[in-house]
Amino acid sequence: MRVPRSLQGRLGLWLGVGLTVLWVLAAGVTALIARSEIGQVFDSALQETAQRILPLAVVDILNREEAGISQRLAAIRAHDEFFTYIVRDDQGRILLQSHAADPGTFPAWDGIGFRQTATHRLYSDEAVQGTIRITVAEPLDHRASIAREIQMGLGLPLLIVLPVALLAIMLAVRASLVPLRQFRDRLSARGVRDLSPVAGTGLPAEIAPLADTINGLLGRLEAAFEAERSFAANAAHELRTPLAGAIAQAQRLQAETRDAGAKARAAGIETTLKRLQRLSERLLQLARAEGGRLRRDVAADLRPVARLIADDLARVAGPGRILLTVPESAVMSDLDPDAFAILLRNLIENALRYGDPQTPVDVSLVKDGTLTVANDGPVVPAEDIARLTHRFERTRSDGGGSGLGLAIVATIAERSGSQFELRSPREGRTTGFEAILSPTETRLLNR
Repeated sequence: MRVPRSLQGRLGLWLGVGLTVLWVLAAGVTALIARSEIGQVFDSALQETAQRILPLAVVDILNREEAGISQRLAAIRAHDEFFTYIVRDDQGRILLQSHAADPGTFPAWDGIGFRQTATHRLYSDEAVQGTIRITVAEPLDHRASIAREIQMGLGLPLLIVLPVALLAIMLAVRASLVPLRQFRDRLSARGVRDLSPVAGTGLPAEIAPLADTINGLLGRLEAAFEAERSFAANAAHELRTPLAGAIAQAQRLQAETRDAGAKARAAGIETTLKRLQRLSERLLQLARAEGGRLRRDVAADLRPVARLIADDLARVAGPGRILLTVPESAVMSDLDPDAFAILLRNLIENALRYGDPQTPVDVSLVKDGTLTVANDGPVVPAEDIARLTHRFERTRSDGGGSGLGLAIVATIAERSGSQFELRSPREGRTTGFEAILSPTETRLLNR
């Protein structure tokens, strides 16, 4: 027998098996005791019958005018006769017998007391100094049928009571485990970034320490992740001022020196410092995505944010490089505008950096809140797409990016309950790359 893996199944199984075994044993022991008691009752009845009939038979036999005559009593009406008897003299001659008595079932006289043959239980007694003897017989089949009826009476209810009892056990176990299932559901409903304690109210005393241990573990993990995010944010923030100063010094060195070699080295230093500055900004954005609150209590229109980011990047990329399409009606969402601006900026910068510079980047925000950023360019292999949302992953080593842009977008999408998908080629084309962000929960309120 395969033991169920669930606690409810195991409790139901073992309680059911234990109850069934105990009930069967109790019924069996009860049947044996009842059978023994019934035997004593029938023996007493057998003895009582002999002792009541014998005086009457003595009077009848002694009052006869002619001795040694055999007489069979006639039945008054038809009935089942379980006790039969014969009355004999000391020479074995039958003087009196019941109407259904068969002399062949009565053995020879061998004294007062109980006897048993293969078919009957007998009791013998005597009177008048042993000259008149009576033997009463009862068929063993009669006792066996009574015992079977008692066993059936004890066993048949089990066919009804046991299933009902097992069902009651399963329902009781299921009801007792409701707090445990609620705790499991609350725990499984948590997102990968939600490490707050899980309420364990109503849990059994045996399970409550496990819930406390899990909450303690979640607290330690939250503290560790918070320390990691704080370190990244603080480090990136502290780097901004010295990096800006170093970039200014490199630019000043380029302006003041007349040495072409020194000017080139200063330009290289400035490029490296700017790249480090962009990396620090991405680290700040990543810390914001991982630790900040990405949903607000009130909804806001996403179109102004999309226009602001597109216009800001278009001034650097050049006219015609970004084509923004937004609906005429407002796109209301409770997604934090700063988080939306971060993910949109990263998607557009990624498309500008790795897309075909001769074709524009298409940015589309539709009424249902779906955001699509697409660019032309070579097809990205499927195995590369699968790892692009990992940190510090790039499609090309010469892209100049930090490798954090798509990772930041994926983190925001995951923590805000949105779906983020990367495709290559673009839909309806044989080339290009597109990123699609769509809400999977009821987060939009359209006017």
